[in-house]
Amino acid sequence: KVAEMEKILENTFRNINIGLANEMAILCNKMGIDLWEVIEAAKTKPYGFMAFYPGPGLGGHCIPIDPFYLTWKAREYNYHTRLIEVAGEINNEMPNFVVDRTMKILNRYQKSLSGAKVLVLGVAYKKDIDDYRESPVMEIIKLLENYQANFELVDPHIPSFRLGEKTYETVELTNKKLKEADLVLITTDHSAFDYQQIADLSASIFDTRNAMKDVKDIKAYYEKL
Repeated sequence: KVAEMEKILENTFRNINIGLANEMAILCNKMGIDLWEVIEAAKTKPYGFMAFYPGPGLGGHCIPIDPFYLTWKAREYNYHTRLIEVAGEINNEMPNFVVDRTMKILNRYQKSLSGAKVLVLGVAYKKDIDDYRESPVMEIIKLLENYQANFELVDPHIPSFRLGEKTYETVELTNKKLKEADLVLITTDHSAFDYQQIADLSASIFDTRNAMKDVKDIKAYYEKL
């Protein structure tokens, strides 16, 4: 029992702290503050702070699922796990926040999301893997389809995948794809992506992973989560 609860505690700890980072990302966006810079500053404290980062949502088989199992189990003992559920709500809303920000960036160019060419970089739920279980990109895809965006997906680790009854094929990241896109949406920070190439050729970039942090010269219009 202790071993099983330990695993759930660890995943719930991460879920809650990522939820805090995501809520701070929403607030910092409204306040015009770079959250990634805030986190880097907070990391300089030698004790009492552990860095967690925002993103387009949670993925994988453990972190998004274990805490909700715990909330379900807690009801058998007549207990309501409020903090866990609120963190889950925040994390589950991040795909909507990402697509809303995408819309607002396109609006700067008098473009609507409907019909816009959006190049989505990353299907896997985290960098350098081929696992897309519970990936937040699945929800982002559904939202882009609802808004009738003209989107393509790039993931060097996932040539194709199933979502519902539909099979999606990913495409190769080329200069032509980058130049043609109205917006490049970075959802997974794979090491295989050439971020300097992305910076040089894209018109507009929305980076949900701070993947471009080491790029020195970004010619495109650029926003971070």
